[in-house]
Amino acid sequence: MTFEWFQSRKTAAHPQPLAGDKSPLVTGIPLIRLRDLKKSYPSAAGDVPVLRGINLDIYPGEFVGIMGKSGSGKTTLLNMIAGIDRPTSGEVWVSETPIHQLTEGQMAVWRGRNLGIIFQFFQLLPMLTLLDNIMLPMDFSKMYTIRQRRERALELLDMVEMAGHAYKLPSAISGGQQQRVAIARALANDPPLVVADEPTGNLDSKTAQSVFDLFQKFVNRGKTFIIVTHDTTLAERLSRAAYIADGQIVNDRKQGDHKEFLQTRLPPEVIL
Repeated sequence: MTFEWFQSRKTAAHPQPLAGDKSPLVTGIPLIRLRDLKKSYPSAAGDVPVLRGINLDIYPGEFVGIMGKSGSGKTTLLNMIAGIDRPTSGEVWVSETPIHQLTEGQMAVWRGRNLGIIFQFFQLLPMLTLLDNIMLPMDFSKMYTIRQRRERALELLDMVEMAGHAYKLPSAISGGQQQRVAIARALANDPPLVVADEPTGNLDSKTAQSVFDLFQKFVNRGKTFIIVTHDTTLAERLSRAAYIADGQIVNDRKQGDHKEFLQTRLPPEVIL
């Protein structure tokens, strides 16, 4: 199957937006649709359910946080959206692509061109310069010409205020700087969607704020960001927060009302 197949494939089976969604941020169809999403893992005692029927719509240009205590299913849910893991049942649609139906080969092609991933521990290749780390996704996906890849990588480094370090190795810069480079790498192929799992978990509060500033900068440029975070202070800057407990979304809050909910109605164990 070619990449064009993913872009052009249409089917009457596309799920409809969830009833009652009145997002003030965007109009039109969702970028992401999750329908009755379930995930279980086998164990000696039997299957262990982690996700229990998730239904969620995420629209283009939203800055969404997935929040909940450890073991609630946050990272598993993020992995379903990214195609890193597969659901036991249910559907995952990103744009017009049925992620849950793709083969591993098709998934690799789709992910390389449509998704940016930011890891908690940066995952920069230590033997490559920062510039080469950012060019790598473009090389793998055969995006742009060789000259354009270099120019784009330098432009992205400039956008995250790291252009002056382009030819350094990751070991020569700080953790906060490495996360900035990781953000640039995630945007290398200009994906519409970026996901991040605890992207500020290893950073001090000041550096974490600067990383969130970068996220907001790219959201303002039209990117959709989905992050898993425990940091309730930073969560106040999200446009939307989905709280998950025991594999189910217990509340889905838009900007302006989740702070009050966090303080008055959300059980403390959900956000620890």
